[in-house]
Amino acid sequence: MNTLTRKLATAGSALAVAATSLLLASSPASAATSCYGSSCNGLDPATTICQNDAQTVMYGEYVGLELRYSPTCRAAWARFKYGDEGDIWVQNSLGNKYAVHYPGSGTVWTRMVNDKDILARACGTFAKGTACTPEY
Repeated sequence: MNTLTRKLATAGSALAVAATSLLLASSPASAATSCYGSSCNGLDPATTICQNDAQTVMYGEYVGLELRYSPTCRAAWARFKYGDEGDIWVQNSLGNKYAVHYPGSGTVWTRMVNDKDILARACGTFAKGTACTPEY
């Protein structure tokens, strides 16, 4: 193998290793989905970047019922952490609504609704009745 061919082969191998390293390094970050406003409707916040800056912005009458909001994604969802078995849901003022059943233990959350320039609230129906958070 002449010197030029050897140098080209070495450079090609180095580029291939560098490209593979970049792909492998970016894989975990690309696992999280990005969305904004209406493109978040129906997505699970746990599989998106929306969970990264989420904050509880409203609490329900029942302890454990929360409205979560992501400023980056402009999306909201309901979360329930403890209490009686029941159903929780999130809905926005455009009529989008997603519900989940709470089995009586653990933490559950709904899929997200658009909350860009509109209002959303979290609600729950339990043995004691139905209650919602204020709108946000």
